[in-house]
Amino acid sequence: MPTPPAQPPCARSLSTVNEEIRALQADGGLVSPEGRRRYEELLVEWAAAVRGGVTEAA
Repeated sequence: MPTPPAQPPCARSLSTVNEEIRALQADGGLVSPEGRRRYEELLVEWAAAVRGGVTEAA
């Protein structure tokens, strides 16, 4: 089974990735194997966007 990429291919905003995740869920896209793989890719991208938006404490 292929592993997801460590870094997403492009840096999109958290809200953009979140919108795509919601659209995939709303359209029932998670039912197909392709939809499930796309969902997993989006989760990796979403997590990277969350980490990118976190600032370190002083």
